Amino acid sequence: MCGRTACSLAADNLRRACAYRDRRGQQRQPEWVRQERYQPSYNKGPQSSGPVLLSRRHLQQDADSSERVLMDMRWGLVPSWFKQDNPSKLQFNTSNCRSDSMLSKSSYKGALLKGKRCVVLADGFYEWQQQSGGKQPYFIYFPQTKDATDKEMEGDEWKGWRLLTMAGIFDCWEPPGGGEMLYTYTIITVDASKDVSFIHHRQVITGKGVAGMPAILDGDEAIRKWLDFAEVPTQEAVKLIQPTENIVFHPVSTFVNNIRNNTPECVAPIELGAKRWEIRATPSNKVMLDWLKSSQEASPQKKENDLPKWTSQFIHSSSPKKTSACVLQQWLGKQGQPPAKKHKA
Repeated sequence: MCGRTACSLAADNLRRACAYRDRRGQQRQPEWVRQERYQPSYNKGPQSSGPVLLSRRHLQQDADSSERVLMDMRWGLVPSWFKQDNPSKLQFNTSNCRSDSMLSKSSYKGALLKGKRCVVLADGFYEWQQQSGGKQPYFIYFPQTKDATDKEMEGDEWKGWRLLTMAGIFDCWEPPGGGEMLYTYTIITVDASKDVSFIHHRQVITGKGVAGMPAILDGDEAIRKWLDFAEVPTQEAVKLIQPTENIVFHPVSTFVNNIRNNTPECVAPIELGAKRWEIRATPSNKVMLDWLKSSQEASPQKKENDLPKWTSQFIHSSSPKKTSACVLQQWLGKQGQPPAKKHKA
């Protein structure tokens, strides 16, 4: 299935989007650890780094385990017991961990029983459907509220994009000869929910095969239980690992197939069967469209190298022949809002 995610929020906005209430009911935002390493991306694959949430107690033994921190970690778990001097010598793929074997495989069992649970953050993830003419990519994410188009912040409450929160396991590997500690994670996978099973019976974020869709934690209570390892034992936490139906999706261009492509075109919805780059606006992705539109209206005379804030800060590769500005113009120029539909398998 998938091998990719997108996480396009800037570091400060990512922190705001992860606001939570601690054990005392106090509203908080997680503190960044190694914020300077974080790089937003529309096309993030295994072995790249990405943002995760974890309990502060993993880094500070006397901390309240309900307190959270944000940390940039590498995708693809390297077990702490790995003895070779180079983590790239690990002979097996650890980008994903199947839920039905996570307590039996040595790569994950030790870390999981020690409470090394994390939440992997993303705008959404990509999945490819096998078709006669090739593979059609889809972007899968949480349903978004209309509030997300108005203001990113209203008081202390985040009103922007609702991040997809995926259950993960992390570990910390120390080079045998000494050196900097390497923090890595794996995404737990489960059977596909019925709404996306038409794409693949099992989905995966590995880029190498079909293994499962991400185990999505829906709501702060589920996130709290997964992260608070000191209060919620492993046996209780693993009950949270199950498919969710609370997701939506839309088809995107095969532009995303190339991992080097890292622009808003990767997540732009298309109309299947239409000519390439034709953008389709539907209620499920209207929030994304309106968000871009509001950014552009705030500063309408932008050059290609000075795109609206929502997009410009995330472009780290050279633009393809079809520039992101052209695609955004097409995207924003489409009119009409057909009735919301969910695919029925």
